[in-house]
Amino acid sequence: MTQRRRRFKQTTALKERLIEEAASLREQAKLLEPGALRELVLRKARQTDTAAHMDEWLRSPGQRSRS
Repeated sequence: MTQRRRRFKQTTALKERLIEEAASLREQAKLLEPGALRELVLRKARQTDTAAHMDEWLRSPGQRSRS
């Protein structure tokens, strides 16, 4: 028997979800004491911000294929 993928429609855009996640990670980092774990959370927040910017860049009109 083959498994079926569970599919669901996202209610918010990827960029918005990434920005919210980055903000949430920064709030978590504020509650942590300075150290390796806090730096790891802040690094994840920066990576999430970068992903949001990449999504915006890839969706910009200048990136459309010229077929």
